[in-house]
Amino acid sequence: MINQFLTIYWDFNPVLVRLGDSFDIRYYGLMWALAIGLAAYMFDRFVKREGLPEKVSESIFYFGTLATIIGSRVGHCIFYEPDKYLAEPLRILTDIRDGGMASHGAAIGLLIGLWLFSRRNKLPYLWSLDRIMIAVAIGGAFVRLGNLFNSEIVGAPTDLPWGFIFARMYPVGTPVAEMVARHPAQIYEALCYVITFVILMYLYYKRDMARRRPGLMFGVGLIGIFLTRFLIEFVKENQEAFEQSMTLNMGQLLSVPFIIAAFVLIWYAMKNPAIEPKAAQSAPKAVAANPKTKKAKKKKW
Repeated sequence: MINQFLTIYWDFNPVLVRLGDSFDIRYYGLMWALAIGLAAYMFDRFVKREGLPEKVSESIFYFGTLATIIGSRVGHCIFYEPDKYLAEPLRILTDIRDGGMASHGAAIGLLIGLWLFSRRNKLPYLWSLDRIMIAVAIGGAFVRLGNLFNSEIVGAPTDLPWGFIFARMYPVGTPVAEMVARHPAQIYEALCYVITFVILMYLYYKRDMARRRPGLMFGVGLIGIFLTRFLIEFVKENQEAFEQSMTLNMGQLLSVPFIIAAFVLIWYAMKNPAIEPKAAQSAPKAVAANPKTKKAKKKKW
């Protein structure tokens, strides 16, 4: 039995617009579109703020956005349902409106895309990673809200007052008394990603860490996203049946390399003295001024 006064009954229709009998646009897709649009806008702001050519901002769509979407979808199909999608590869495309995007696959795709982006624009790889991580954090929050709208990636049963009853998990007509309240794991992750976004914005705008300590912001972002994911998995239901016999589920195992990489990056960024761009830029001017002063004195004599 559940106390209906201490739970949230969630029966949200995931379809935003239905076109005909076989195609619809879902809130999940809208959340992805918002995440991509906001990420592109923010990256464009970073590029302009740092005085880089406009073409740098334009090329991020091809190397960043497309790589993220492809990596996310292919990652889900390989990591979670390989038998299903290898048997019917076309469903990788046709089933995308129902969800099925993996954050770890998105991360791998983005890493590859940004490496190509950095080579194309002759930028240091860490420059790209540090700045894109800000957009990734807030974009990840939108994607988790999309999961909430789809009533997927749900949490384990709970009697906490903010537990959600995901009604669409049950057959139509199931009495509410037979439904189980669960942790809103999607909201947990979204909130953690928003906090990560705020921290990264502070490090970028207030502490200038993207310039002073390359790699630090990317490492902090990886901690905020993948350590969060690792811990919240303990209050989530496994996504696939094969995970039931695993001590750590697939999401946790895939998170471990990113967490290790995060600590290595933070150590690397902090082990050397911070770079001071303003001092480095003003020094050459000061050196260049001295010879002129000496020449002027010689002419006077």
